[in-house]
Amino acid sequence: MPHKIGFTVISWSGHEGNYSAKKLMVHAPTVIGWRSTRFCPFPQEIILQLVERCCIRKLQLLAHQYLIPSKIEFHIGDRLPESSSPQQTHNLHRLGYVSLSDNEKTGFRARELKSVHVDAVGSYLKLTFHRNHVNQYNSYNQVALVALNILGDPVDGNEIGTAVSNCSLSKDQLIDQYLNNSLYSSALDGTYTGYKCDSISPLDDLAFDMYQDPEVAHIIRLLDQKKQDMVREERFELAKKLKQAIADLQKVGERLGRYDVEKHSAIEREDYDTAKQKKEQLEAYRLTVYQQLELHDLLDISQVNIQPSIHIYTTISSLPYDERPLPALRKRSSDQPVSELDEMPPLTDTATPCSPGAAGKPEPLTEKAQREASLPIDICGDSLVAGAYSKIWSYREDALLTVYKKLLEVPPGTPKAELRSMTRAAVFLCKKALTDKVSSVFLASLNLLRMILSEFIPNHQLGKSEISHCVEQTWNNLLSRTGESTLRLRTLAITFIQEMALFKEVRALQMVPVELVRPMQSSALTRLALSRLELLEKLLEQLGTKDSGFTLDNVMRFLAGGLEHSAASVRELSVRVVQAMYRLHGKAVLNYLPSDDTSTRKNVLYKNLFDSLAMLDGNTINTQAQKGAEKGDGEKEKEEIRSLQEQLAVLKEISVGFNMFLLVSAGVKKVNQSVPADVKGSEPSVANFLDNLCIFCGERDESFTEDGLDLHYWKHCLMLQRCLQCRQVVEIASLTEHLLTECERRADFTQCPLCSEALTRDKLTEHAQSAACNPPASGENCNHCPLCHENFTSGEEVRSHTNTPTRCHSTSSTHLLSLTTK
Repeated sequence: MPHKIGFTVISWSGHEGNYSAKKLMVHAPTVIGWRSTRFCPFPQEIILQLVERCCIRKLQLLAHQYLIPSKIEFHIGDRLPESSSPQQTHNLHRLGYVSLSDNEKTGFRARELKSVHVDAVGSYLKLTFHRNHVNQYNSYNQVALVALNILGDPVDGNEIGTAVSNCSLSKDQLIDQYLNNSLYSSALDGTYTGYKCDSISPLDDLAFDMYQDPEVAHIIRLLDQKKQDMVREERFELAKKLKQAIADLQKVGERLGRYDVEKHSAIEREDYDTAKQKKEQLEAYRLTVYQQLELHDLLDISQVNIQPSIHIYTTISSLPYDERPLPALRKRSSDQPVSELDEMPPLTDTATPCSPGAAGKPEPLTEKAQREASLPIDICGDSLVAGAYSKIWSYREDALLTVYKKLLEVPPGTPKAELRSMTRAAVFLCKKALTDKVSSVFLASLNLLRMILSEFIPNHQLGKSEISHCVEQTWNNLLSRTGESTLRLRTLAITFIQEMALFKEVRALQMVPVELVRPMQSSALTRLALSRLELLEKLLEQLGTKDSGFTLDNVMRFLAGGLEHSAASVRELSVRVVQAMYRLHGKAVLNYLPSDDTSTRKNVLYKNLFDSLAMLDGNTINTQAQKGAEKGDGEKEKEEIRSLQEQLAVLKEISVGFNMFLLVSAGVKKVNQSVPADVKGSEPSVANFLDNLCIFCGERDESFTEDGLDLHYWKHCLMLQRCLQCRQVVEIASLTEHLLTECERRADFTQCPLCSEALTRDKLTEHAQSAACNPPASGENCNHCPLCHENFTSGEEVRSHTNTPTRCHSTSSTHLLSLTTK
């Protein structure tokens, strides 16, 4: 059978940059191939030396999408031409040429794979590239070749006649034939029948290598060889397993190849975070594949040139069974969970082989499965339930889809008893599938459960008892999936529970809220605890605590466990939900918390919690006042001024040192200039200079008494602003820092990596694409105004900005002063 023939590129006309013709010796999804120099002379040539003398049966060429030669000519021979020899043309014999499409029909997006059937013997092959097709993307009149594949049979001087199928030729006949160029020209025609081309393995096809991860492609070839050995030994059961493994591995190899292409694309864009993510996905997925292969005794891992992470696993696997570490204690190959690991379909069917008559069907049910699934078997039949219990994921998915379709087709008027039996059989299968590790099966179970709760039971009026039974049977499995390490499966489970709680029939029973807030132990799994808290926070917003199943008592008892959890992330989220409950129920929440005393405040968590609740009280009072409390305007202003006194005192302490130095220095100079010469010997009083002066903006006014300054700080000072999140008064220059490190809502904010402003996390992407994101020019060391988004440097730009009212609300030069003090 013809197979892939290796070759070495020994000479070529020239190349651009990194696109050497040597690249043609490698086949992989990420290869870039050969590319000629810019404005090169034509024709361009590449000469290959085959690893052995052979009879070439097929040539495959993968063209570039827009650097396309009009035609490629082929020559073959057993000796290289010598440039000084006058007989040069007789050393290599012309086979003919192939024309390539100009690719306009595909918009220069597809690559043409050209297959040429030939029958020619030789050790050297020359490719001649003629002038390029002209298009808008090929600005430099270049030609390129992405990949080249040679298929044939090895021969030597005594076996030329046997290399040609169904054809016996003498040595003299072959020489005469090679000298006949017209015969070789016709050899490129697919209709030529001088030689009978044997079948070629799809594993040797160029398309296989160009879409497969090279390492997985090597494994597939090893397994294919092993499969052929098993067939010769008539071990058909193992051959069947190997066939299924090869089919699954081809999908795996394509995915790994896609990850590798995406990784290289990210590297070219200098997006190294994405490149790192793709590398981790690739390595973790590859590790899982190899573990499954070795688990099923389908592969000797030592035969594969594996990654370092795989070597770790092979150390483990060689240890005595009792000395192997538990899976939970093994070091993961990646710091981040990779969602694709659980999406990979099982590589083989490890069940007892089916009888010969059951080929293509799921394996029979075991006695245990028959006993526990007696109701579904009676309602749905043996074959469907066997599919639901199959070890092959596609059968499990098909079984759920079949049940879904059958329930939709149930006609109105069907007896209630029959409907209830159908519901409970479907719920049984759904409950089992909710624990499935394959994401497509898990998703099918969610769709079936959704249809049962929102359509089947309500449409057939089966009542609350069936809704209750359905939720009770599936709740524990659903909740456990919210603790998945795989982000996609975890998100699917959380989203479905939130959706299920809002179904009209389920909401009326109040089952989801009651089950969700059952007391939580401090040692509960972190991911599961976080998911329960996330669900509680979302459902509290949607359902509230009135006739919803959520009450002050059951929610706060649940949160008390969250506040004592061993994981900091769980405690922080619990604090946030407590604050939400405080907004709903006020000081009644404090009855479920430790007393607010000195010993309790030694715990930073409770100190911050009580402080935030006290601030919420202040917000509530201010909000009520603004909505029409009975107090007069003057009283409201005084009340707010008093609430700001403490905040302003802190700001004064922070700013007074540097600002006083600047302002006093400027003041002393000004006073010295204005005082008469005969009294300049006395130093001006610093205390007198600071009278009636705002230390933040530098404005001086006779009305700036102690109370007048407080009013100025509150209403008029251009250098101060209230934080819209916590209502605290801060300097504009430190607003970003406040939102990121001090504000009670700081967890909601993140810093823009471009312009350094603080933004809510959900607005970061939108901000980065808007005109408000104004990063400084490369290499500049400047300040950034969080209000008008301008960047400040020294010189005229600053003065222009600070003196132009339309560009920033602060028209004082102290805007610059405040920013530069940071």
